[in-house]
Amino acid sequence: MKKWILIIVCLFIAFVGCGQNTQRETKNTEYRKISAEEAKKILDENPEIILLDVRTEAEYKEIRIPGSVLLPGNEIEDKAANRLPDKDALIIVYCRSGMRSNAAANKLISMGYTNVYDMGGIMSWPYETEKG
Repeated sequence: MKKWILIIVCLFIAFVGCGQNTQRETKNTEYRKISAEEAKKILDENPEIILLDVRTEAEYKEIRIPGSVLLPGNEIEDKAANRLPDKDALIIVYCRSGMRSNAAANKLISMGYTNVYDMGGIMSWPYETEKG
């Protein structure tokens, strides 16, 4: 009798554990890397997308992708909640070469943003740019 109770308890724990893992998996957001070409296509189809430049203000003034907004990578933790209030908005992140965009995308994901893509660097952007 004790053996059956032990088996039932073990099965119950196993089923409850599986259910909790499934819930966690649906809430987790994974890091996603896209090419400049993929980003351009997404941006052309939906101008409401947030194109986030995580470089410095000086770099942003020198050259940027039209329509992008500046939020330097070192300010994300302090300012993202105010500047990016919708955690489910589609955000494409870029920097100069791809290192800061990778870190920024992962930081946003860890902060609960659910739809973040890392495009890498503006150096690989073959399309229109602007200055000033």
